[in-house]
Amino acid sequence: MKEINIGLLGCGTIGTGVAKILIEKKDLIISRVGASLNLKYAADIDIKKDRGIRFDDGVLVTDAYKVVNDPDIDIVIELIGGEGIAKDLILKAIDNGKQVVTANKALLAGHGNEIFKAAEEKGVDLAFEASVGGCMPIVKSLRESLVGNYIKSITGILNGTCNYILSKITDDGSSFESALKQAQDNGFAEADPALDIEGIDTAHKLAILTSLAYGMEINFKDIYIEGISGITPLDIEFAGQFGYRIKLLAISKNRGNAIEARVHPTMIPSGNLLSRVNGSMNAIAISGDAVGDMMLYGHGAGMMPTAGAVISDTVDLARNLLSGAKKRIPLLSYQSESIRKILVLSVDEISTYYYFRFSAVDHPGVLSKISGVLGKYGISIKSVHQKGRKSEGSVPIVMLTHLAREADVKKAFSEITSLEIVNDKSVLIRIEDENWQE
Repeated sequence: MKEINIGLLGCGTIGTGVAKILIEKKDLIISRVGASLNLKYAADIDIKKDRGIRFDDGVLVTDAYKVVNDPDIDIVIELIGGEGIAKDLILKAIDNGKQVVTANKALLAGHGNEIFKAAEEKGVDLAFEASVGGCMPIVKSLRESLVGNYIKSITGILNGTCNYILSKITDDGSSFESALKQAQDNGFAEADPALDIEGIDTAHKLAILTSLAYGMEINFKDIYIEGISGITPLDIEFAGQFGYRIKLLAISKNRGNAIEARVHPTMIPSGNLLSRVNGSMNAIAISGDAVGDMMLYGHGAGMMPTAGAVISDTVDLARNLLSGAKKRIPLLSYQSESIRKILVLSVDEISTYYYFRFSAVDHPGVLSKISGVLGKYGISIKSVHQKGRKSEGSVPIVMLTHLAREADVKKAFSEITSLEIVNDKSVLIRIEDENWQE
């Protein structure tokens, strides 16, 4: 029987899950692939830790370069993470003609153009399903299932930590701090959760998706990013009264010669399927000109769901090796000569609907002053709500706007918050509502 040798770089949580599947489900994989996927090496700085798996003698090693330089290794799986040694090892593996699997979204978002170019020139495949959406086959869908579609938009909940926190605040009335601690206690959030709650992890994933969807170079630096740390239970309560739920969304829209690419807290109607994605689950809604609207839903993180996606990629590459196929599917969905630079619109150029909350002194004429500033910048108010006095001497004023341009909204918002009548932190949240009645 043909044997395909696997070299695993990084045996942490996900790496352990990958090793577990390769070892414990060896017969299942043989029955589906027609070859044995042999875990020859698993490199990690700690090879004495009990991972609950029985490795054959000599499999666990500390020298990662031994793995990528071994001429018998056919496929290298990189699960170290980060943008340092992981990049060096992947480029070395590519240079040595290895097929590569990675789940490293930060690396691909930051250095993907260089890495994919190296793989293209060397004629090797690089698979990265697990870098976006955990077990959801979004990469496979964009690269294979939707090849006959012009992608019109992608909207996704791509970070389980943020979704868990917002769900806890919404459904249980938890404070942000309490919800974050629960996420950490349950293993959904890191000790330092900044990459998650500030939206950076979601933006890494969106950068990869926009490239696959539109045939463009990866352009992480141009994505607008705003996290959830400023979202309060009060705003979630108001959102619910208006028929909305707040989610951290990755949003990309095809504007022809340009695209929108933004990550921020967003109010979406409670009837929208994405609003019902709770806990640590992820979901991605895709709109194509041929298929219309579709959605993928599943675990976006976790040992076994992510490991399952890594194994899927590994099996794809193994099948290519068995059939002698190379570069059967373009690395970034489009042929390399068709990938181009596409302008990512500044967030100031987008137009959408907005929710404002101002804490203003409880005096006559306050509302007219705020409305006057909005009118000065051409922002039309759809509705105004004064929800009763929440603290002595001040009252929350909540406004929903009609379609407005972001640049105008920012100017108006800044001017209003500097007024003496506004005496606490103001809040701005964007609204995505296809059924909004102008």
